[in-house]
Amino acid sequence: MTAGLIAIIVVLVVVLGTLARSVRIVPQARAAVIERLGRYVRTASPGLTLLVPFVDRMRPMIDLREQVVSFPPQPVITSDNLTVGVDSVIYFQVTEPRAATYEIANYIQAVEQLTITTLRNVIGSLNLEQALTSRDEINSKLRGVLDEATGPWGIRVARVEIKAIDPPPSIQDAMEQQMRADRNKRALILTAEGQRESAIKTAEGNKAAQILDAEGRKQAAILSAEAERQSRILKAEGERAALYLAAQGQAKAVETTFAAIHAAKPDPALLAYQYLQTLPQIAKGDANKMWVVPSEFSKALDGLAKMTGDGDTEPSWLAQTGTGAGAAGDASIDTSSWFDSNLPPAAEQPEAVDFRASDADPDSIAAEMDAPGAHAADVAEILRERLPTQDDPPPPAPSP
Repeated sequence: MTAGLIAIIVVLVVVLGTLARSVRIVPQARAAVIERLGRYVRTASPGLTLLVPFVDRMRPMIDLREQVVSFPPQPVITSDNLTVGVDSVIYFQVTEPRAATYEIANYIQAVEQLTITTLRNVIGSLNLEQALTSRDEINSKLRGVLDEATGPWGIRVARVEIKAIDPPPSIQDAMEQQMRADRNKRALILTAEGQRESAIKTAEGNKAAQILDAEGRKQAAILSAEAERQSRILKAEGERAALYLAAQGQAKAVETTFAAIHAAKPDPALLAYQYLQTLPQIAKGDANKMWVVPSEFSKALDGLAKMTGDGDTEPSWLAQTGTGAGAAGDASIDTSSWFDSNLPPAAEQPEAVDFRASDADPDSIAAEMDAPGAHAADVAEILRERLPTQDDPPPPAPSP
């Protein structure tokens, strides 16, 4: 190999090395800081970038995409002196490659330490219950503080999330017992409310049943009283008719007996005989211990001797013959009308009208309608039906 060929090869190598140092390709969503003689010149955007050989230098590329950094659980003390483990995650994005390069040495480590300190400050002002139930508030406070602190570094904090807050095991047991007791309490409350609703519904049903039973018994009592009233009215009418007929029969019997006696013209001997027949009835009775013979007994015996006669003459009462209109066997006695009551119908009698006067009473009508608050129109309609009008013929007067 000649010296000229070696020189050419060396020149080509130098040219290729120079070109390799002069040409750079920046990928999409990346950025590169270019320094010239150690001083910041510009920020290379994605695409082909040319550098001045041996003068310009490109710093390591910076990722402009949103990054997710998860930090290990950190012990944090709450305001009620309980140590809890907080596991958090942060989402951030580099917006200024120059500031992220020259304003902070390691922005990822800086964001991690800033998150831990801020988390301790925020949760340290809360008790355990607030820390467990206020995650959104904690996330908002962390994001505000971190975004304000990382702004000069060219970093934008998109969001901060608390993945887990782990209290000590003893506190977890106490919380589980408290939760179990609270659930038991709510279960007992729901059971008591169910029993109360059931008791209320049962009481309402019993009340309705008792009301219906009372209304039924009321209606039955009204109907029973009405039936008893009608029965008593009819029975009284029957008894009155029977008494009237008995009185008529007794009157006819007395009248006939009186006529027969007057027609037969009895003498004292016959009366003495009837007197002697009555004496045994006077002595009859269990309470009679002693019987006093009346003073008229001797007179009765004299009359009885006259009834038998002197042996030759016939007794005077056997010889008597009736001449009056009421003598035995007289066909002039008319018995065809003896059993005619000559009474008006029961419904037209004054007693029946008085007994049924309650039919026109509004209270009785309302009771029969089984409606404590019966309408006035219904009561008036029933009154018009029951009360006689001017067009109705008057009831016949009772016969004397």
